[in-house]
Amino acid sequence: MATHVNGFVVGPDAQNRSAVLQRGLTNVSRDGFYWRATLWATAESPVDNTIDGDRSQTPGLGARREPFPNGLICRALEIPPDDPDAAEHRRVLAELNQKVHQKHLPTQADLARHPSMHRTDTLDCLTCVRGEIYLITDTDEVLMQPGDMVIIRGVNHAWSNRSNAPCLLVGTMTDATRLPER
Repeated sequence: MATHVNGFVVGPDAQNRSAVLQRGLTNVSRDGFYWRATLWATAESPVDNTIDGDRSQTPGLGARREPFPNGLICRALEIPPDDPDAAEHRRVLAELNQKVHQKHLPTQADLARHPSMHRTDTLDCLTCVRGEIYLITDTDEVLMQPGDMVIIRGVNHAWSNRSNAPCLLVGTMTDATRLPER
């Protein structure tokens, strides 16, 4: 996938003036199903702006789907068109769930709804930047296009790209109180 996304971190320089402190992305991964870049991460709330450095480079964070407890992750995520081979789509996503330490594995009913159905203990705030994608829930689905935003409150959801071009989503995942099991 040929995504052009760049990240910039602005903070105080040695003279306490605002300055671009970092350029580029960290923890970029291409796992065969999607392209993902972690733009920034924290391990506390409220965020402590006195901590120097990019905590998205914390060992182990890049492999995780969710932020550390009390933290947040700001990411860009590019999702290609759905694999027409549903069995292969499920296989790749099962490997991905293991790799990203998925806390809540999808049930067979979830997988029947869509191979990418998953749930996290986070509050996700995402914007569709380029392309289009269907957001799938347990009961319905909506088409997201550039400029559309979604807030996902720790419930099942999936992404289905039924177009012929990748979709780029950008947003944050914030650690949240876990919902009761259903």
